[in-house]
Amino acid sequence: MSDTITLLHNPRCSKSRAALALLQDAGADVSVLLYLDTPPSRDTLARIVAQLGITPDALIRRGEDIFKTDYQGKTLDADAALDALAAHPKLIERPIAIRGERAVIGRPPEKVLELLD
Repeated sequence: MSDTITLLHNPRCSKSRAALALLQDAGADVSVLLYLDTPPSRDTLARIVAQLGITPDALIRRGEDIFKTDYQGKTLDADAALDALAAHPKLIERPIAIRGERAVIGRPPEKVLELLD
């Protein structure tokens, strides 16, 4: 397992900032990916969803304006959800911490510490 933890991070998000601070305070080697500036590919999103053990639909932030205008009320199968996440990275739930083959969503932020075990 890699020792580096990759954090899909939005510095404007308090939960994301808290997760990063927790990892840094614990002495973890953290690689920050500003996913809004460098969005993950559809294939990468599919891998992350598999690592999280969730469906692509479960990774969507439903409170975002783009969701409300373009997707609310629609049934999104796995392919459509991955397409939406790839097209609109703002829809990706955050923060996501990845270490090796394991990943967690940092909600609450303390969840990211599970990757230190």
